[in-house]
Amino acid sequence: MVAILEKAKWAPSGDNDQPWRFELIDPMRVRVHCCDTSDHCVYDLEGWPSQVAIGAMLETMAIAATGHGLAAEVRLREGCSDKEPVFDVTFTEQPGLAPDPLIPAIEVRSVQRRPMSRRALTAAEKQALEQAVGVGYLVQWLEGGARMDAARLMYDNARLRLLMPEAYTVHKRIIKWGKVTSEWGVPDQALGVDNMTLHLMKWAMVSWDRLKRMNTLMGTWAPRLQMDLVPGLACAAHFVIRAKVQPASVADYVAAGRAMQRFWLTLTNLGLVMQPEMTPLIFSSYVRNGRMDFTATGKLKEMAVGLAGQLDRVLGKQDGFPVFMGRLGQGKSAVARSTRPDLAQLMHGAAKPGAGNRPP
Repeated sequence: MVAILEKAKWAPSGDNDQPWRFELIDPMRVRVHCCDTSDHCVYDLEGWPSQVAIGAMLETMAIAATGHGLAAEVRLREGCSDKEPVFDVTFTEQPGLAPDPLIPAIEVRSVQRRPMSRRALTAAEKQALEQAVGVGYLVQWLEGGARMDAARLMYDNARLRLLMPEAYTVHKRIIKWGKVTSEWGVPDQALGVDNMTLHLMKWAMVSWDRLKRMNTLMGTWAPRLQMDLVPGLACAAHFVIRAKVQPASVADYVAAGRAMQRFWLTLTNLGLVMQPEMTPLIFSSYVRNGRMDFTATGKLKEMAVGLAGQLDRVLGKQDGFPVFMGRLGQGKSAVARSTRPDLAQLMHGAAKPGAGNRPP
């Protein structure tokens, strides 16, 4: 069981927050206590981004279990809140069960924020990725001229992020300065910017007032160029995973996360790398659902409305409902990356998931 959890902890989560804690019930059962990050993260006010991450973790657990000849049955406990869902996972022996071929990709999978190869995906690669998400999902590819449109969307969306005081509090918490790897949050060396920009960011992010003054004097074009526009152009394609049925519950978003993780692990096995691009979907959802309390700044609310329209134009009219977006291409796995703490820190009774009180 411990070996399975050691794999499961490598699942991706927003800002490497890891909003889950494991409780061993007996040798064949584990209870997973989860929590969204809506109380301290402007990117998760509706909770569904965390639910997608929880799905990725549960899928990783199920994949890892096959390496021990075990099948995993996952059940959402009745009566738990959407904000703090609890899952019971029961393992059963399955004689002759083959290890899932995605197991080797679990710990290799990472976020690559730097430029990738522009080599177009092959028909075989696309087919493998489209099959990976399962029958309930579709994959939309944004290539050619649509790749430019997606890159511009990310560049424009980054301005909203960088001008928003509510986002500043998140960035200040999660960025770990002077680090190549970090067990919580994101090491600064993985942000994808040059050293001069990195030093300016570190200096400015000491306080919101200082960052606001720098944005006024210098603008936000330098980090947006390096973190969004250039990488958005330097990739094989952008993609959107779409649910055939509109998600409406925790279970629906968890299922989407499971599909997303199989997509990510499959592309890793194919020698490809990926960067999530979730903020356009998240802020568009706020606009669509009337969650305009995401910021107290009126001009930023207006900007979000415009960006939601831009997202609709980039994606066009397609079947299904977007649940995940990113860019991918051929490239090396990132050296600078988020890692994970010892499993003991992720056991039930350790720091509460979603509380924002991560170890330094």
